[in-house]
Amino acid sequence: MFDSVLFTIMLIVALGIGSQWLSWRFGMPAIVIMTVSGLIAGPLLGFINPAEDFGNIFNTVVSAAVAIILFEGSLNLDYREIKGLGRPIVRIVTFGALIAWILGSLAAHYLAGLSWAVSSVIGGLFIVTGPTVILPLLRQAKLKPRPAAILKWEGIIVDPLGALLAVFTFEIIKFLLVQEVTIIALLMFFAASIFAGFLGWACGRIAGWMMEKGHVPEFLKSPIVFAFVLTCFTLSDELMHETGLLAVTAMGITMANMHISSIDDMRHFKENMSVMLISAVFVMLTASLSWDTLFQVFNWQIGGYVLAMMFLVRPLSIFLSTIGTDLSWQEKTLLGWIAPRGIVALTVSGYFAGSLLDAGYEDAGILTSLTLALVVATVCAHGFSIRGVAGKLGLAVDDQPGVLIVGGSSFSAKFGEVLRDLKIPVLITDSSWDRLVVARNLGVPYHRGEILSDQTDYQLDLTPYDYLLASTDIDSYNALVCTTFVPSFGRMDVYQLSLHNQLVDNIQGLDPTVGGNIIFHDGATWEVLNKKVESGFVFRKTTLSELYPFDQYVRERAPDAELLFIYRSSGKLEFFTEENDIRGEVGDIVVSLGPPNKGQDRVQEKFKSLSNEQLKSNGKVN
Repeated sequence: MFDSVLFTIMLIVALGIGSQWLSWRFGMPAIVIMTVSGLIAGPLLGFINPAEDFGNIFNTVVSAAVAIILFEGSLNLDYREIKGLGRPIVRIVTFGALIAWILGSLAAHYLAGLSWAVSSVIGGLFIVTGPTVILPLLRQAKLKPRPAAILKWEGIIVDPLGALLAVFTFEIIKFLLVQEVTIIALLMFFAASIFAGFLGWACGRIAGWMMEKGHVPEFLKSPIVFAFVLTCFTLSDELMHETGLLAVTAMGITMANMHISSIDDMRHFKENMSVMLISAVFVMLTASLSWDTLFQVFNWQIGGYVLAMMFLVRPLSIFLSTIGTDLSWQEKTLLGWIAPRGIVALTVSGYFAGSLLDAGYEDAGILTSLTLALVVATVCAHGFSIRGVAGKLGLAVDDQPGVLIVGGSSFSAKFGEVLRDLKIPVLITDSSWDRLVVARNLGVPYHRGEILSDQTDYQLDLTPYDYLLASTDIDSYNALVCTTFVPSFGRMDVYQLSLHNQLVDNIQGLDPTVGGNIIFHDGATWEVLNKKVESGFVFRKTTLSELYPFDQYVRERAPDAELLFIYRSSGKLEFFTEENDIRGEVGDIVVSLGPPNKGQDRVQEKFKSLSNEQLKSNGKVN
């Protein structure tokens, strides 16, 4: 009835992307939903078995996908991000990884009942966390910058190191126990690892140089980088298994720190691809599991091992390796708890299960079940708890959606003051101290700097802000800011002030994806809004009730007032625009800008007489 391979691909993509959508819609960990959907479609209902349907290319597809995911993650590892955090990160990925290897091997031997040889291999592998699970959790949790940066760097750097450590341990075991394996084989392993790092660096430098010097057209940049990644991974992995992950990580870090002008465009493309691949690979792996593997998960020895890894090995490795660093006990506690395992652990453990069985270690038969138990337990426990634990420790950003205002003026400062009084996170940013004077005097949070500068990415934490309002007096700049931040905030949550009349005809011919949503009403330009503030108009916060519903509010206030936004009783913000038709409900707060009740006529006359030139010459607005 169906082509089995095409049907499998269709279902994998549908389940993976559907899981991501459900995660976004209901605020649940995407990894958990993908794991459950794969188990239901595979072992439970038997709709698909990707390992059988794809045959020999199954492992190849998964390995290539992991390489691309790891490269995408390492492409975000800019050294500027970890200013002041270098020491704890180095400690965690070196001493912390070593401690986790030793303790994990002891737990595997004494609790899971594995031989010393198998225990040492799996102990090395399970130091990994990885971008396939860490990055989705960080997007969900909205952690503060320090713990988020440490978890991201650890996950991406330790991912290839864990796989290499397992390979190294396996080579040592063969050297000690198998006469045919000589010291030459060990030296080859180290040489291959060094070559992989050099190859990744060289590919990164060459690709970056080609981009910067204009040897690659814009439409080919992402495809060419994609080709470089696959070439780099394949050459290294063919030389020595698992060194390909090290090569693509080195390539990504190299390109990230060359500060290529078009790197952001490549990041957006790779991030989209990474989301697709993570979704697909998780479904593929879990849908390919057998009932025997699932039944073995419920072995009490495996359960004891998983609990030891979560509650003893991880916390001890973090606390011991970060002694003498400036990490707070709250940060150490969070880092000691969060260590989900993901795709790399599942794929590499499958490889070693076969290799160790071929070498005569029969107890390696439970490695897949052991890995599955650890992956599912950590993904579920850490996925559902990261937000709550971080909140209790004071390391999570408030759930209240915030507003980032670009452009200082009297209006933006007063508008920010209203948001602050409502306990809504707000930040006004501008490159001029003069334009931030009013915000500073009112005590509204501000930042001096160019929002479009690369350096600003590492000076500003944008995590608390869900909405962006570009409110400068230059329409084209507002449009550029909104367009730049669409990938970060989303198309529906970037706003700019109304366009000036003389530019409307020119702007209307542009692509509708350029710029942001026009906030407030058409005609509420920078000059109009600031003239109102300068002439005495005031911001009002009106709580709606059954005795004073929204319709009555509109009849009485709307003719003279500028309706700005509704602050829902649920904590959500909704801005008035020309395109939407929002209505307030009982308990909502409507914020408007209008003349005061007393002296209203006098204020409106002052507003009409105040010219744009007088406004701009006023010391409060520059």
